[in-house]
Amino acid sequence: MTSPLLSDTAVGPAQVPASSLAALLARWLPRQRWFTGQGRDVTHVSVAAATALTTDCYHLLVRVDQRGSSDGAHYQVLLGVATHVPPRMSPHLIGEVEARPGERLMVYDAVHDHRAAIVLLERLRRGGSMGHLRFESLPRTSVPCGLTPRVLDVEQSNTSIVYGDELILKLFRHIQPGINPDLEVTGALARHGFTQVPAPIGWFQTEAPFWATLGMVQPFLTESTDGWTLALESSRRRTGFTDEARELGRTTGQLHVALAKAFPTARPADQAARLADAMTHRLLRAAASVPELRPYVPDLQDVYTAVVTEGGDAPLQRTHGDLHLGQVMHAHGRWHIVDFEGEPAKPVPERRADRSPIADVAGMLRSFDYAARSGGEFHPRWAERCRDAFCAGYGETGGFDPRAVPAALRAHEADRAVYEVVYESVYRPELLTVPMNAVARLCAGGTAGTGAAHMSDQLPAQEA
Repeated sequence: MTSPLLSDTAVGPAQVPASSLAALLARWLPRQRWFTGQGRDVTHVSVAAATALTTDCYHLLVRVDQRGSSDGAHYQVLLGVATHVPPRMSPHLIGEVEARPGERLMVYDAVHDHRAAIVLLERLRRGGSMGHLRFESLPRTSVPCGLTPRVLDVEQSNTSIVYGDELILKLFRHIQPGINPDLEVTGALARHGFTQVPAPIGWFQTEAPFWATLGMVQPFLTESTDGWTLALESSRRRTGFTDEARELGRTTGQLHVALAKAFPTARPADQAARLADAMTHRLLRAAASVPELRPYVPDLQDVYTAVVTEGGDAPLQRTHGDLHLGQVMHAHGRWHIVDFEGEPAKPVPERRADRSPIADVAGMLRSFDYAARSGGEFHPRWAERCRDAFCAGYGETGGFDPRAVPAALRAHEADRAVYEVVYESVYRPELLTVPMNAVARLCAGGTAGTGAAHMSDQLPAQEA
């Protein structure tokens, strides 16, 4: 599907050659936080689908091909094109393209254009199709109109637009065919009455070049603070966070019980062996790209195979998939869990696959370890107390205490630490020693509780 924006026919103020716009996007996209192909050269950019939201704001699905990848990745982009950029859009200017000889157009990130945001919400309220887009809302659900939009400052794997402190529209950026796990899981939990995950109200999707979820609307959690901010403040002040960690563990256990009711569970006969093989495969790929990891490969393989000999892993089920302190919000006296998208760089079928709930537990334990590194100091006792409290709380509601299955917990935490090593080596090499110290600890036999981390890290804390 083609938009006049990207054709050689006149529309609006001037013509916009597709090649010029593609070159502009090839420079801009890799600089975005949500771009999943960091570190690889962009070889080709093309527009797979485009629809005009207003006379000068466009919704695009952009295909990006990169060196070393056989398949192109698709990204959701909102672009504004005008002869003169409004002053409030100046900070979001992407660049210029030549329209006709001697005539240039300004291209800007229209996510920050109130008109585009209002059109999206209005379409969600009304439903129906618009170009390659299809808008849906739940029956008997009212999407209000007349709300002022604002883009949240922090952009990660998605971009969030808040409307009047009532609704939040989450725009997924890396688009893959099929339903996004965030919409699938939150919808299922809502149908089963789990109230500590905001329920989806509406969503929209693309129907070309393939069917895929593009975004979803949920109630906005007012007067809320994310768990990372709360934990980091506690770590810096060296105040107690064990009550909050224990309650967060309880909420996580309740979440897993609810997910086990909403989706099927399984315990394959060869589950432990398959788990060890998958972890070993990820480890070998990681070690091939991060030399610092190579000396630990034999010990990490032993950590993984210990699950086979000692057993104890939990049944496979749907999980959060990327649980850490930045994915939980404290509002109105209790914890809420958000962002079930999973790791956007992974294929959707892998993000939708059943996993052990211990993987979510391990993600949170690693997050406490990150929060313990703040202000250039490391607070190991703070991390140890939080990790123990979280596991204890989980044991009260989740059906088992993760500390009672040490081999599985240690393996899942090591697997998460290896993932962090690769992440930090690409995005934040100055923090690489944080997961590397966790790898050393886990190879030496440490897990939740005693010996929670090494004291050699002297790094500022940031969330992974």
